[in-house]
Amino acid sequence: MKKIDLHVHSLVTDGSLSPREIARLAKAQDLSAFALTDHDSIAGLQEAAAEAEQLGIRFLPGMEMSVDYKEERLHILALGFDAEHPAFQELYQRIRTIKEARMYELIRGIAHKGVEISERLVEPYTYGGPIDRYAIMRYLVSLQIRSRAQALWDDFLTPVSAALGINYNVTAEEALPAIRKAGGITSLAHFHKQIGLGRLNREQQEQRIVRLRQLGLMGMERWYPSYTQEDAEFAGRMIIKYKLLPTGGTDFHGTNRPGIELGTGWKHNMRVPYSFYEEILKQSAAKICG
Repeated sequence: MKKIDLHVHSLVTDGSLSPREIARLAKAQDLSAFALTDHDSIAGLQEAAAEAEQLGIRFLPGMEMSVDYKEERLHILALGFDAEHPAFQELYQRIRTIKEARMYELIRGIAHKGVEISERLVEPYTYGGPIDRYAIMRYLVSLQIRSRAQALWDDFLTPVSAALGINYNVTAEEALPAIRKAGGITSLAHFHKQIGLGRLNREQQEQRIVRLRQLGLMGMERWYPSYTQEDAEFAGRMIIKYKLLPTGGTDFHGTNRPGIELGTGWKHNMRVPYSFYEEILKQSAAKICG
């Protein structure tokens, strides 16, 4: 059975491997297709696509969008979109403006917490662009002041961003239609987490999914490494009931999320069907790469 992974992060945001290294690992892990879905960034797509093509692996352009909807913060996977489409470009510029705003103040706020940090120290951790939150995170990772990357968000980036009033995102209402116009598929990622619908009961979760579907949500993660059996069954019911496209992925971050392996998840608890990739190809603007 062919293996795929539709939820993968590189060092463009908070993973530990470059986009090129992700493609090489996908080849080594015998994956037939993968998507690179860095947080609110498409900076690594060209590099990953070129390496995937050279290695003969099929590749989907992707991005994991942080969106605000009602009281929740959600992660929405965008897959197979046309990055040159005006609707995507307009949305992407809005996203990048938010993610790059007031970074020098954010750095100073983190410094006030006792961390040795400055613009000069962070600049080498950018990925060919301006300083953003992920460049700051990568610099903090290099200091080895916390054992896990999530703790850096919890202790430094998130509270300082909140204090500055910049801890917000594009809304689901603006993001979902824009990706659809650009020929992409949108899929609700890890609904069970706090960055998701994890604070709600099942009835409330279903109500949110119905409304998101009305706004333009097209899919939902059917496979995810930390789903319980009940989570997976609920996702399966929602996908069937509301005619959503199933997607799945490991949320691979390399060494920044130990124990999660590309393509197979936690202790080989996942195997995403190749048919998911084929269905996205049918319904999106994506061209076969690799």
